[in-house]
Amino acid sequence: MSTKPASMASNTSSSKQTDLSIPSLDVVVLMGGPSKERDVSFMSGQAVAEALTRRGHRVISSDISYEDTSVLDRDGIDVVFIALHGEFGEDGHLQDICEQKGLIYVGSDPRSSRLAMDKDASKRIFQRAGLPTPQWVVVNCSMTAEHRNGLISPIPLPSVVKPVNGGSSVDVFIVQSQQERTHAIETLLDEYGKAMVEEFVAGREMTVGILAERPLPIIEIRPARPFYDKVAKYEDDATEFIFDLNLPEEIYRYLQDVSLRAHNVLGCRDFSRVDFILSSDTKPYLLEVNTIPGFTNHSLLPKAAAADGISFEELCNQIVALAWKRARYNRHEKERERV
Repeated sequence: MSTKPASMASNTSSSKQTDLSIPSLDVVVLMGGPSKERDVSFMSGQAVAEALTRRGHRVISSDISYEDTSVLDRDGIDVVFIALHGEFGEDGHLQDICEQKGLIYVGSDPRSSRLAMDKDASKRIFQRAGLPTPQWVVVNCSMTAEHRNGLISPIPLPSVVKPVNGGSSVDVFIVQSQQERTHAIETLLDEYGKAMVEEFVAGREMTVGILAERPLPIIEIRPARPFYDKVAKYEDDATEFIFDLNLPEEIYRYLQDVSLRAHNVLGCRDFSRVDFILSSDTKPYLLEVNTIPGFTNHSLLPKAAAADGISFEELCNQIVALAWKRARYNRHEKERERV
C-alpha cells in the first residue's frame, strides 16, 4: 500500500449524503479503449482526472486496451476509476481484470456491467421485474430472411434499430418505412452480427442519474436534431436539458422510483444513468441503464448532480469514496469472520 499524507480529499456534499470523507488516494483513471466511444471516453477520463487531482488525489491517467493492461500492474494503486464507455470498459471485461488483480474499482461489478451493456438481457430482466420497456426483438445474421421478417413484423413502424451492445447512440436508426428498417438491420448485421428492433415510443426523453443508490433530479432532453444522437449528446450546444418538468410530485417520484428499481434489478452499484421515454399518458418506458455514463461538460450525470448541489469534483470524489469504503468494509467483514 502507498503511504497516505495527512491531507484529506473531503466531501462537502448535501446533508442527503453520508460522510464520504477520504484521505488522498492513489487513483488510476482509465480512458480510451477500443470501442467506438473512444473519443468520448478520453473527454470523460480527462475531466475525471483533472477533478480528482484538484480534490487532492494522486492521479495517473492512462489509455488501456485488450493487449496492454500494464498500467494496472503498478504497486500502490488504491482505486481504479474506469471511464471507458462501451466495449471493454463497460461490458465487464475491465471489471473482471480488476477483480483478478485484486484492485478496488468504481462502479458495477462484472456481472451487472455485462447485463446492463446487453440491452436484450437487461430488457428481459426489466420485463420479469414488471418494469415497462418498449416491445423488441433481436435478430442475427445466422437467421434466414424469412425468420427475421417473422420476428420483426409485430414491431410497428416507426421503429428503432440499434446495436444490442453499444452506447452514445452510435449506429442507432429511427426508421419510418419497411425499406429503411431492412437497410438499417442489414447495416447492423454486417457490422455487429446482430441487431435489436424496438418499438418507437413517442414522448419525452428523460434520464435519471443514480448516485450512492439514490435517484438524482430528473432531466428531460430536448435535442435540436431529429433525436438524441452522438452529436446531440457531446457536440451540439443547441440541445436543451430541462429540469422544470411540470409533472405532479407523485409522478415525478414514481419516475425516480422506477429508475432506481431498474438500477437495482440489474445489480448495479455506486452510480449509473437510467434512460427512458415518458409517453403522453405519463408512463415511463425504460430504454437502458448506463453503468459508466459520460463525464464530459455535456454529460447528464454531472448535470443532475449539479442540480442536487454536488459539484463535478465532489461527484468524482464521492464515486471514488464509495468504492474505497466498500472495499474497507468488505475487508473488515472478512476479518470478523476469521475471528
